[in-house]
Amino acid sequence: MIAITLYDICPEAREQGAKNRTVTGVTDNTAKLKAGNVFVCIKGAHFDGHDAAAQMLSNGATAIVAERDTGVSDQVTVGDTRLALARLSSRFYGEPEKRLRMLAVTGTNGKTTTVAMVKHILSAVGHAVGSIGTAGIDVYKKVYRSEDGIPTTPPATVLYERLRETADNGAEFCVMEASSQALAQRRIGDTVFEAAAFTNLTHDHLDYHGDMESYFAAKSILFGQTKTSVICTDDEYGKRLAKTAGGRVITVGFDRKNDLSAQFIDCGSDGSRFMLCSSLSRRAFSVKLRQIGSYNIQNALCAAGLCIAAGLDERECVAALESFEGADGRLTVLYSGDFTVISDYAHTDDALDKMLSAVRAVTKGRLITVFGSAGDRDATKRPLMGAAVQKYSDRMIITSDNPAHEEPEAIIAQVAAGVTDPDVYEIEPDREKAIARALKLAQKGDVVVLAGKGSEDYQIIGEEHIPFSEKEIVERLTK
Repeated sequence: MIAITLYDICPEAREQGAKNRTVTGVTDNTAKLKAGNVFVCIKGAHFDGHDAAAQMLSNGATAIVAERDTGVSDQVTVGDTRLALARLSSRFYGEPEKRLRMLAVTGTNGKTTTVAMVKHILSAVGHAVGSIGTAGIDVYKKVYRSEDGIPTTPPATVLYERLRETADNGAEFCVMEASSQALAQRRIGDTVFEAAAFTNLTHDHLDYHGDMESYFAAKSILFGQTKTSVICTDDEYGKRLAKTAGGRVITVGFDRKNDLSAQFIDCGSDGSRFMLCSSLSRRAFSVKLRQIGSYNIQNALCAAGLCIAAGLDERECVAALESFEGADGRLTVLYSGDFTVISDYAHTDDALDKMLSAVRAVTKGRLITVFGSAGDRDATKRPLMGAAVQKYSDRMIITSDNPAHEEPEAIIAQVAAGVTDPDVYEIEPDREKAIARALKLAQKGDVVVLAGKGSEDYQIIGEEHIPFSEKEIVERLTK
């Protein structure tokens, strides 16, 4: 049990004359408060923690941190409680981010694969590496899987606890995904990153951000907290960011004018080949990735840029990239026989377009796609997803994907609104039945793509995470 004082973690408490008591933890969650915890009042979409201040003191909180006067004793006021939550959490756990070489990746698509590539490269040359992202949190000697309810970038209270574990376990690096919501909510606090990468920005999360400019502004926060910015300029937002990012900037992309560019590209069914041209060293390297699709070449350029920023030689990056087997749930083959079944996490129109175009190019028979759209998320992308899947698929089965608090049928109708040919798709709200239907349709040479869940092994229905493994379902149905 870590036990330090309020003055140790909250300078404002000393300045405002609050009582200096022992602190046993930091939380903004009323249900998780324990005696001796500092309670940080966060105003959310449905609940304002300031309204619970008195009750939290009664339940054993040692102090209240708030943005406004809550009318209670033992209160400390700050300008931004979200930022304060991150700062307090960091200090409570001994500022573990300062014991690690921090790297980050942000963007709509490609974060998980890029993080996995960076981790693989660094590990291949002998570094001890932890990671944080959609697939879970690897604290170097233990993994917290995503099925434990961990978001892409965890809450500040969890983030700094896991960084402390990572540092204590002897890791040198931590490479993490930085989501737009986490950046907007200041979950990473004042953490300074050795390098951070921007992959792209496409239509997503507008239910939270409201519009693309606000979404871009949230992503841009990261690049005010990094020493080196690695930016893919194939994206128009990337071009903008490259002009404003702080510190050193390394540009990557298909344009030869970039610091790292991919030339002489050849994408086939067995992977992708290209020439990595570096204006940083005036060298060029032949690269063969095991992953298909030009977007994976962009991910590889971002990963190489991050590792070069961390001090690795370009040749080391290339050698390690060629042995990278892929990120779990990204173009993962679940079955290979007369037909092939692939699982992929793509869940936006842009991600579906890029992934399916790559699969279409290497499919000898028909492409059958099973997909849906998540509930309680940006509804405006749903018809765009339907249109993207129709563009490449011979058959489409629209189903459910983490419907949460929405009716699956209503979500499906919105997705189907983007499909112009009623003969190309069918509807099956039960995802397991949808998978079974796709496998029944599949013939020799066909490829079945299960899109949206990737490595997830659950369905979110209401507040519950119901066990649901596409891998296990496919294994059972193909025996």
